[in-house]
Amino acid sequence: MPITFRKSLWLIPGFVRLNINRKSWSLTFGFKVGPHYTWSSTGRRTLSQDLPGGAGYRRVRGGRR
Repeated sequence: MPITFRKSLWLIPGFVRLNINRKSWSLTFGFKVGPHYTWSSTGRRTLSQDLPGGAGYRRVRGGRR
C-alpha cells in the first residue's frame, strides 16, 4: 500500500489556499462559490467552476503528461 501525503493551508482564509503533496505544491485562488484558479509547481494551470446539480467545468493547461 503506497503512502500518501497531502496538506492544505488557508493563507488568506476563504480565498487563497496552499496545497502541498508528496511531489508538488499549488496555490488556489477563489471563493467557495464561483470559479477557482490553481497554479501548480509542475506548471499545470487549472480553471474550475462547480455548476448546479453536482456538475462542474474544468480546463487544464500545461503540466506533466
